Amino acid sequence: MEMMMTILLLCSATFITILFFKKQMTRKKSNTPVSPPRLPLIGNLHQLGRHPHRSLCSLSNRYGPLMLLHFGRVPVLVVSSADMARDILKTHDLVFASRPRSKIFEKLLYDRHDVASAPYGEYWRQMKSVCVLQLLNNKMVRSFRNVRQEEISLMMEKIHKSSSLRVNLSELLVSLTNDVISRVALGRKYSSETDSKELMKRLVRLLGEFSVGTYVPWLAWIDWISGLDGQLKKTGNDLDEFLERVVQDHDDGDHRARNDFVDVLLAIQREKSVGFEINRLSIKAIILDVVVGGTDTSYALLEWAMTELLRHPDCMNRLQEEVRTICKGKSSVPEEDIQDMNYLKAVIKETMRLHPPIPLMFPHESTEDVRVRDYNIPAGTQVMINVWAIGRDAASWGPDAEEFRPERHLNSYVDFRGQNFELIPFGAGRRICPAISFAVVLIEVVLANLVHQCDWRLPDEYTEDQTSVAESTGMAIHRLFPLYAIASSTT
Repeated sequence: MEMMMTILLLCSATFITILFFKKQMTRKKSNTPVSPPRLPLIGNLHQLGRHPHRSLCSLSNRYGPLMLLHFGRVPVLVVSSADMARDILKTHDLVFASRPRSKIFEKLLYDRHDVASAPYGEYWRQMKSVCVLQLLNNKMVRSFRNVRQEEISLMMEKIHKSSSLRVNLSELLVSLTNDVISRVALGRKYSSETDSKELMKRLVRLLGEFSVGTYVPWLAWIDWISGLDGQLKKTGNDLDEFLERVVQDHDDGDHRARNDFVDVLLAIQREKSVGFEINRLSIKAIILDVVVGGTDTSYALLEWAMTELLRHPDCMNRLQEEVRTICKGKSSVPEEDIQDMNYLKAVIKETMRLHPPIPLMFPHESTEDVRVRDYNIPAGTQVMINVWAIGRDAASWGPDAEEFRPERHLNSYVDFRGQNFELIPFGAGRRICPAISFAVVLIEVVLANLVHQCDWRLPDEYTEDQTSVAESTGMAIHRLFPLYAIASSTT
């Protein structure tokens, strides 16, 4: 019996060794990036974990900043360093400018007729030009200053009424960003309508779900059994019904008052002023991008910024000193004063570095065979850029890369607008987020007003666990638990 077991073990060891060397020879011959061992049929799917950006970072620490995984039958290139991101998003930007197909995006984002998930091509170029030139230009951003100021004033009133009491900052910030984006994009607030709020929550959650059938078609029945297919269908129908109602309300209204994004898009459709036809489906898809992207990312950054400031009182004090010195004698912070607040900008950059709202960038896909460094990357390879890992890479940020230290940005050339690949929370290259200016001005003025008008501290009963930065799951990453703080008015 012992002899038989020994023989079996030797045979197994020999078989595994043969497979290993065969794999190494195959990889050497095809010259692809290093890959972790994978299981039959599902590949590396089992290694994604609850927080994929963290799991992939751990794998990259072992296998390198350019790593090849296999999700079912789909090759997936994982990028985890600034240098590799530069190769993908700048050197070979055109090759990687498209998006892969996804059941989730098709069901929820109008069959990829929005800007974020549309494949690279003429339609995407046209829709992006509409967003950049008509909706998100500097003139439009400035025109909504009053909206931002009014909603911030309402939020601060709520905080002052709760002075010296626990404030649910997470709830206040999500309501604020939702109200600002709703007024700008849709023409009025929808936060009081429970159905619309729950609908947007469902949408954001589903965008972060994983579709087994997308990567392993013969296991597509799992999506049906798990209820994902049913949720996608219902949420997609509910979204279309909601957005159709919004567009129809504008279509039936006064065409002379073109103030919000829906009005602008309907005017373009009627007047055909952009040189190509924009249909109703495209209008709804673009508006959905703006509402979801603008609300969720802005809220996440503000929530994480206040979390880190509360955990680092010295940083909070320094920021308050800057804001209150520049705005001395003023009851609130006007947007024109923001440009002089260097430490405020450093705090926001540091928050973006440690807590990018979307830690795994929207996936890219290669449209042709390409050589990246010394590796051959075939057409049809998906690319996942781990923005979270890049922001914590000690090679770029030093041995204290895991620490919240805004001072590192005060004399740094690194910015977040797509030219410096050490910090790319909004992406880079052709697919960079077109709403950077729109989002940043809101984040800056909200954070400045929060620290200008109030002193903040954590509740006395908070423990170390409750003040930690535990993360939620999904496409956009928030705190796992709401952020509570105590505000004391300075006036």
